[in-house]
Amino acid sequence: MQNNHLRNVAIIAHVDHGKTTLVDEMLKQGGIYRENQATVDRVMDSGDLERERGITILAKNTAVHYKDVKINIVDTPGHADFGGEVERILKMVNGVILLVDAAEGPMPQTRFVLSKALELGHKVIVVVNKIDRPDQRIHEVMDEVLELLLDLNATDEQFESPTLFCSGRQGTASYSPDVPGTDLTPLFETILTYIPAPEADVDAPFQMLVSSIDYNEFVGRIAIGRIERGTIKQNQEIAVCNYHAPDAAPKKAKAVSLYTFDGLARVPVTEAAAGEIIAMSGIGDITIGDTICDPAAVEPIEFVKISAPTLEMTFSVNDSPFAGREGKFVTSRQLRERLFRETLKDVSLRVSEVENATDSFNVAGRGEMSLSILIETMRREGYEFQVSPPRVLYQEIDGKKCEPIERLVVDVPADAVGSVMEKIGARKGDLLEMNPVGERMKLEFLVPSRGLFGYRNEFLTDTKGEGIMASVFECYAPYKGDISRRSTGSLVAFETGEAVTYGLFNAQERGALFIGAGTPVYAGMVVGETPKQEDISVNVCKKKQLTNMRASGSDEALRLTPPRQMSLEQCLEFLSDDELLEVTPQNLRLRKRILSHADRMKALKGGK
Repeated sequence: MQNNHLRNVAIIAHVDHGKTTLVDEMLKQGGIYRENQATVDRVMDSGDLERERGITILAKNTAVHYKDVKINIVDTPGHADFGGEVERILKMVNGVILLVDAAEGPMPQTRFVLSKALELGHKVIVVVNKIDRPDQRIHEVMDEVLELLLDLNATDEQFESPTLFCSGRQGTASYSPDVPGTDLTPLFETILTYIPAPEADVDAPFQMLVSSIDYNEFVGRIAIGRIERGTIKQNQEIAVCNYHAPDAAPKKAKAVSLYTFDGLARVPVTEAAAGEIIAMSGIGDITIGDTICDPAAVEPIEFVKISAPTLEMTFSVNDSPFAGREGKFVTSRQLRERLFRETLKDVSLRVSEVENATDSFNVAGRGEMSLSILIETMRREGYEFQVSPPRVLYQEIDGKKCEPIERLVVDVPADAVGSVMEKIGARKGDLLEMNPVGERMKLEFLVPSRGLFGYRNEFLTDTKGEGIMASVFECYAPYKGDISRRSTGSLVAFETGEAVTYGLFNAQERGALFIGAGTPVYAGMVVGETPKQEDISVNVCKKKQLTNMRASGSDEALRLTPPRQMSLEQCLEFLSDDELLEVTPQNLRLRKRILSHADRMKALKGGK
């Protein structure tokens, strides 16, 4: 039996192709807002970090009404690092809207999310978005989408998916690229006619797979998923089991409160039936992948195993001379609790304790972006800690050491192609294909994940800020040999104190500085970058000695070059293997693992 008054659909696309903006317009035209209600752009990106960076980090649920049908919409992240979110969200829906930028065409994440949707047999509506861009190339992009569907072995039905042409910003959709649309009616109509209604066996025993977890201070964990069969009533007795733990006894629980999604709100309900996407609170230690079912029919649903992490960093308690001055949470117990709490929400994250170290934790994730988001979130919450440089996780396959390989797509001005190919070649990358796109070039490489550490800054310099790069995990392949991580050295502070103009003026001749006058420094702190390979110790606290022959103002004024301000991602990219990043709510400080200059020299000699 089908519930014809319901459709469940996910919006999938590469980052920045306009998913969240299109959902905004669907909400406005789906009658969610009152006529005089103030609306916000990108309303689905509710987190501060999401709004600042213009990216979606967590998948969000919403619903609009068209005619007498409720359309549940899931807005998914586009960044490859949050692929764990996308994989499990696709289990909740019956079809997907594939959004492709009318100028950029399909990108790596488009390929990744589309392959997952096709594997699940979902119906696909192709939407070419941003057709109002002056550099749009609609017809070429349509051909590229068809090539991608062929590449991914789409079925005949999936290959003949309907294609619509949208401008998310203007809120219009049309069936033809040459006929401008007036509103999103064609999109709503296509969803109703093409996306199947969910199969709903209302009389069978209740069963639901938990695809997402929300957390609330008052009620604890909230399980979100689609009801596979049966109905659930408020305060009903339920059992929780897991497909990957067949021997464990099912846990008894109670469905304390139930909610459905309507627009931007969660609406409390007393009963929900098969096919609906609902949120349920009352189960304390529920996790993603668990099955909630009727105690009389305990049958776990198979859950897609989330791809293993490819990258790891060590989070440890801050032990610098400035430790404990700026943070609210500074102990290893608080750090452990916070990291393990994050794994409850983020399925692609793994946290483990470091052997022989009580105050350090290995945190493994999908990419630098997902780990830097975690660091920034914790920093804003008042945590103080230090992190190591990111390192890739190797695997042994058939007796060989294998490393993660990324599929990298770059879109660069034609005159920057040479330098990009040279740099990627030095990082053991292989060129797959090269296509001209207007006056620009689109290059595709397979590069070891560790080869991309610290490359983004160089890439932006080489392309004068005009290049676009995006990568997605491809596979594991045999180890490709050593790659030099950084060709520059660090300027390291020699003594503890406050940086003064005279000391900085002498130090800036050696390289670019990261700090200005008046900054507190400690011995072993990295204060700048030098073009030479080895590190140089500098005394930035050195004052001008005054004698009866020299007055403080007798020399000409000292001019300092403005220091280079580094973002969190730039700091992580800059880190060398013998360095750490000290993270506090107010500051990011780069430092050497061994702070004492003499001890560092001994370790260096001992290592040779």
